Amino acid sequence: MLANYLIGLREGLEAALVVSILVAYLVKVGRRDRLVVVSGGVAVAVAVSVGFGALLTYTSTTLLSSYRSQEIFGGTMSALAVVFVTWMVFWMRRTARGMRAELDGRLSSALQLGTFAVALTAFLAVAREGLETALFFWSAVQAAGSTTTPVVGFALGIATAVMLAWLLYRRSVRLNLARFFTWTGAGLIVIAAGVLAYAVHDLQEGGVIGGLNTLAFDVSDQISLGSWYGTLLKGIFNFSPQTTVAQAIAWAAYVLPVMTIFILGGRIQSGRPSQAAAPPTTLAAGQTQQPADQAQQPAAR
Repeated sequence: MLANYLIGLREGLEAALVVSILVAYLVKVGRRDRLVVVSGGVAVAVAVSVGFGALLTYTSTTLLSSYRSQEIFGGTMSALAVVFVTWMVFWMRRTARGMRAELDGRLSSALQLGTFAVALTAFLAVAREGLETALFFWSAVQAAGSTTTPVVGFALGIATAVMLAWLLYRRSVRLNLARFFTWTGAGLIVIAAGVLAYAVHDLQEGGVIGGLNTLAFDVSDQISLGSWYGTLLKGIFNFSPQTTVAQAIAWAAYVLPVMTIFILGGRIQSGRPSQAAAPPTTLAAGQTQQPADQAQQPAAR
């Protein structure tokens, strides 16, 4: 549950912040009449994301009849999910500070073009997050097994994200988004490493990768997945008591360099003076954050 809660919280907050930015801009420019259009675009994006997840489930369980094809499909989709979530983690770190300015610019242009352009802007902004989330969540659920616990954890994460976004919008709470996305990004990298190991195992069972019976270690006598600590290891790290050499190599080859680059990149960025707009930590209706350099300028005489 914890891993899927983190996925729902992180991905849900990204999407919710995007919606908050769009709403705040419309309120700021006095175009509340376009709020329903933005809501429509967001609703369609959510529906498409849910439909994409349902399509993945239907394809893997119904359209693919043989066990081998199901394993190959699941492994391929899981590996693809790891690629997308890795890109998303680094993209969010790089663009978070300028996200509001970028969305404001897009929505300003869309308002001049008409209703459809506004709806399309909202749809594209949310659909990107939604499709990535659906794919990664589906892969995480496949790795966790056929229980309802991942769905519950993911739903709780989404609910928490929506509540946080609303409180940020109302200025009821303040949240250091840079630190939030750093810690959750590191957590998602660890989760993605487990999903990648699961993908390798699926591809091994599908015959795409060899070495299914070549184990790196076997601690099934010491660690039972039925125990609380076994469940915790499985849920967070996708730990398997019987791990093949290929799985162990894939896990280490992913998590070590990616985590190192992620941490070092964050330190380099934090040491640089940024000219970009600050992260949208507060999005009160009708208010905008003025850049510090402008705010400190004396009034013209």
